[in-house]
Amino acid sequence: MEPFLFQNSLVIWTVFAAIALIVLIIFLRYFPILLWVSTTASGVNISLWQLFLMRIRNVPPDVIAKAMVEAHKAGLSLTRDELEAHYLAGGHVSQVVHALVSANKANIDLPFGMAAAIDLAGRDVLDAVQMSVNPKVIDTPPVTAVAKDGIQLIAKARVTVRANIRQLVGGAGEETILARVGEGIVTSIGSSDRHTIVLENPDTISKLVLKKGLDAGTAFEILSIDIADIDIGKNIGAVLQMDQAQADKNIAQAKAEERRAMAVAQEQEMRALAQQARAKVIEAEAEVPLAMAEAFRNGNLGIMDYYKFKNIQADTAMRDSIAGETGNTSNTNK
Repeated sequence: MEPFLFQNSLVIWTVFAAIALIVLIIFLRYFPILLWVSTTASGVNISLWQLFLMRIRNVPPDVIAKAMVEAHKAGLSLTRDELEAHYLAGGHVSQVVHALVSANKANIDLPFGMAAAIDLAGRDVLDAVQMSVNPKVIDTPPVTAVAKDGIQLIAKARVTVRANIRQLVGGAGEETILARVGEGIVTSIGSSDRHTIVLENPDTISKLVLKKGLDAGTAFEILSIDIADIDIGKNIGAVLQMDQAQADKNIAQAKAEERRAMAVAQEQEMRALAQQARAKVIEAEAEVPLAMAEAFRNGNLGIMDYYKFKNIQADTAMRDSIAGETGNTSNTNK
């Protein structure tokens, strides 16, 4: 009987111990005592009840507590509600606090509201602060432009930029900077009378581009633009002249072909008119015998008149023959 009672009491105590362990784990889960002790020792005033309420609001207490400890040690005044609100809005609390600490050490005026807005806008606020301290160099792709003398130049530039904290929200990015710098290089080279001027003084491109204020409305401040390399490309002027000459040649050939076609058409038309005239003459000549026969029947034409007519025809044919032979002889003598 006693061993049975002993076994029952052992089972009961085991169940109680398991329940107590589960309760302790749940309690420590919602009441992070060690975290509360750590924050209190660091000089941050966060009550255990507030840590419990963070769990209820689905806010990780360790993230908020560590951020407040970091801000407190750096001398920043941040409230728990600000950090919680930023986390619930989808922001990165730790990254924002790191950025605020870095900005404070670098004497950069960066309020928490602006840092939170930059973070919520999708930009890396810590990277922006680091870029404000350590400027970034952007290499532009090869930019092709043509000087006034028709020579093509291919330029590469290096743009040194620094993040403009005030313009990070709503400001344009690196793509806009590269596009504006490329546009400025094309304008500068295109306004040069000769390509040799650009090759001799490439710094004129940098000076002209910097005067345009290309960083307006962007999230960056352009510190310098340096021409890294300039290569000579094609002679675009000569190519254009060759293309124009070829085009003029094609146009002239087309016009000549048009004139030839018109001449052929006119010749064919004249031949058709000549054939029509000959047909009418033949038709008229065919009517002459009929008219003469009709004149004989009506008594309007006598036999002597007919002979005179034939004599005139023979005389005319003989003269034409003599005139033709004379003309051929004179042409031969010549």
